[in-house]
Amino acid sequence: MLDLVKYIAQALVDKPEAVDVREVENEDSIVIELRVDPDDMGKVIGKQGRIAKAIRTVVKAASVKAEKPVFVEII
Repeated sequence: MLDLVKYIAQALVDKPEAVDVREVENEDSIVIELRVDPDDMGKVIGKQGRIAKAIRTVVKAASVKAEKPVFVEII
């Protein structure tokens, strides 16, 4: 799942080396934290959050077989 989010984010931004993806596992869920360069934040979020929503939708679809729900946070 981390590789999927990292691949999508690196394709969107101007500084792909600044993309940092981490996984935080809680008792009832898994949170994927996505950090990008501040200049690229708008490209990852998109107009009215459409790209961020699309990333979350793809991750949700890919995590259907996971034991816990997976959430994406853009930090």
